[in-house]
Amino acid sequence: MQLSEQEIIRREKLSRLKELGINPYPANLFPVDHTSKQIKETFEEGKKVVVAGRLMSARIQGKASFAELQDSEGRIQLYINRDELCPTEDKTLYNEIFKKLIDLGDFIGIEGELFTTQVGEKTLRVKNITLLSKVLRPLPFPKTDAEGNTFDAFTDPELRYRMRYVDLIVNPSNKDIFIKRSKLFTAMRDFFNQAGYMEVETPILQSIPGGAAARPFTTHHNALDIPLYLRIANELYLKRLIVGGFDGVYEFSKNFRNEGMDRTHNPEFTVMEIYVAYKDYNWMMDFTERLLEHCALKVNNTTKAIFGDHEISFKAPFKRVTMTDSIKEFTGFDITGKTEEEIREAAKNMGIAVDDTMGKGKLIDEIFGAKCEGNYIQPTFITDYPKEMSPLTKQHRENPDLTERFELMICGKEVANAYSELNDPIDQRERFEDQLKLSEKGDDEAMFIDQDFLRALEYGMPPTSGLGIGMDRLIMFLTNTTSIQEVLFFPQMRPEKTAPSYELTEDEKLIISLLEKNENKFEINELKIKTSLSGKKWDKAIKALASHNLTKVSTEGEFKIIEYLA
Repeated sequence: MQLSEQEIIRREKLSRLKELGINPYPANLFPVDHTSKQIKETFEEGKKVVVAGRLMSARIQGKASFAELQDSEGRIQLYINRDELCPTEDKTLYNEIFKKLIDLGDFIGIEGELFTTQVGEKTLRVKNITLLSKVLRPLPFPKTDAEGNTFDAFTDPELRYRMRYVDLIVNPSNKDIFIKRSKLFTAMRDFFNQAGYMEVETPILQSIPGGAAARPFTTHHNALDIPLYLRIANELYLKRLIVGGFDGVYEFSKNFRNEGMDRTHNPEFTVMEIYVAYKDYNWMMDFTERLLEHCALKVNNTTKAIFGDHEISFKAPFKRVTMTDSIKEFTGFDITGKTEEEIREAAKNMGIAVDDTMGKGKLIDEIFGAKCEGNYIQPTFITDYPKEMSPLTKQHRENPDLTERFELMICGKEVANAYSELNDPIDQRERFEDQLKLSEKGDDEAMFIDQDFLRALEYGMPPTSGLGIGMDRLIMFLTNTTSIQEVLFFPQMRPEKTAPSYELTEDEKLIISLLEKNENKFEINELKIKTSLSGKKWDKAIKALASHNLTKVSTEGEFKIIEYLA
């Protein structure tokens, strides 16, 4: 492992601490009795407190120093006086350990008493320092110049997502997103529990990926020698529990869909699904309004939320629009009574990319997605979906071509999806068979037939309404966050490139740098010119990179191309 100069220095300090008899990673409990927030909220002059956290700044001024300690709830200023810290003749704790061997980022424990400085800063006068954990890598602290400009801030998204642990240390304001995320889950659980519904767990590994139209991840169970799928939805298992006699069940489930990634989609995501017996989708719309109003208040202390340029109101009631009316409003096309071919032709005329694998429901979904959904900024229920789009939904009581389904749209994105659940086992079997036909046409998102679920329905499921909410997307709207990666502690990313196992020369670093800026490929003569290296230096660097399998040269037409392989 190639170490930087700072990493080498920190390891040398580690060795010196051990020579002094100090364990840099002690095992014993440290008796913390206050956080920085508690100190400020219950501040008393002369009060004795014990705190712990990271040392985040230090201003050493001879016999006295000021520093800042950061814990999970903020920062507190420290005042370290040499003679108060070391009242005997031995000043090692201040002169060597604090001033020379403890670095920024190290975890320390502090015992001391509170006082207020002359400028009114609530401060902890340090009486004892204990090293709790020596940090071997320097933190990427931002720097600010005299004009207030910030440099070297840890803002690169890829680095922040890949090293979230560093992001949370040096950008503590980002913790607020995850604190609010936790509040959202708590608020939703409380709302359901108070209504008398029970939280349950269902399988993640499933033999049939049911409950949604999506492409699953596949794996293999060695002991049973069968293929298994990561859950794309938990709907069919929760409905089995309604069949079994529970009147209301819900689950916060991790779902997995082997599809695209963008600012609003991650292959692993969290959904809340709830099913309540003896209810319908009209009841569920009212329930959803009250739920989201409650959650907004608990997360932000207001029913209003800012998202980009929009102020969203989660105050009930929400607007309600049928899908047929929405498409008619924004395209002028009435889907009522139209055949699959008529809808396909209309979509083509609207400039929407379609193909022969798409059935009627998929075509309507494409039209709505391209032309309608982006127009709904305030929370709006889109209701009464065509039957072809909703294979698990009860037929509309007034129009047999429609279903009793709604989706909640906010800022042009779907946040919730709900049905009057289909509980007719014969009708459900026919819907599944229609999905099988779509699969045979080439639609790889069509649903599988779940024979066990059909058997469960034949034992009888009461009238039921179900609701699913995308939790990641909802918290984006409640925290004014435009990227789903910002609301996930550890979003999915490509594997990190492995660093070379040997130290690159400056010439080799230059060549690799130019290759990386050009998507890892370059015409070899053009690259040589850009490096401005002499022929001897160029040859030496190129041979070294090739010998370590970091580059390869190939021919494309009449050109020789060098490619970076790391």
